[in-house]
Amino acid sequence: MTYDLYYWTTPNGHKVTMFLEETGLNYRLIPINISTGEQFKPDFLAIAPNNRIPALVDHAPQGGGDPISLFESGAILLYLAEKTGYFLSKELRQRTETVQWLFWQMAGLGPMAGQNHHFVQYAPERIPYAMTRYINETNRLYGVVNKRLADRRFVAGNDYSIADMAIYPWIVPHERQQQNLNDFPYLQRWFREIAERPATIKAYEKAKEVNTAPTVNEEAKKILFGQRAS
Repeated sequence: MTYDLYYWTTPNGHKVTMFLEETGLNYRLIPINISTGEQFKPDFLAIAPNNRIPALVDHAPQGGGDPISLFESGAILLYLAEKTGYFLSKELRQRTETVQWLFWQMAGLGPMAGQNHHFVQYAPERIPYAMTRYINETNRLYGVVNKRLADRRFVAGNDYSIADMAIYPWIVPHERQQQNLNDFPYLQRWFREIAERPATIKAYEKAKEVNTAPTVNEEAKKILFGQRAS
């Protein structure tokens, strides 16, 4: 296999399987069950020092030589797009549009929606201020991308790109985030179109095969949310 993808069934994991399924690249899926602590094993930390999925190893990098390992989903998408020439334009303005919306997801939508998930779904006590704060910020970000999509088919223009792949998995759990897509018609149109892409369907089918018991129990919460430097 050209690529090893260390993966779990989270929005950040889905981004990379969406790209790989779109391009038909030859890859091996290596599940890392973050609910049982597999992300702390030394062999995984050697390629993903932040103990987060996904991570990727390219066994056939351009120019040859030793395999290249990457962590951080945005960096992986950028690497794959640049190497293959898919889903990232070489034209300066189009490329700039794509990259800045990729970074928007990495710096904004992902972290804010992630905190929304935590305080709404997983926190041991309900903290109204925290819940309202992150539900509202998620709503604001939905509004930003909805406005962006008012006059274009995809986030960076008329061509599907890694920016769309980065954003889409964070919209999938919109109901859990207490967001109503009916309030965001342009985003809803975009979301439905991407959901119907064969590669998106395949990527999410693989997720169901990998994670057959997605419920996060109390022991998993301790592993996922109780981490310190030690």
